[in-house]
Amino acid sequence: MAVPKRRTSKARKRQRRTHFKLQVPGMTECPDCGEMKLSHRVCKNCGSYKGETVKENN
Repeated sequence: MAVPKRRTSKARKRQRRTHFKLQVPGMTECPDCGEMKLSHRVCKNCGSYKGETVKENN
């Protein structure tokens, strides 16, 4: 069974975990209404995508 010969130091452990972090989603401004939206998605506020109305708001 594999057992570590030495204890992993705090510095080595933290260097390994530098990539374990939250990432902010790619937000862009909607050209039609100006609301912030996820890029490459239909705007939830006005329902437009690439300048065309895709979804009608009720």
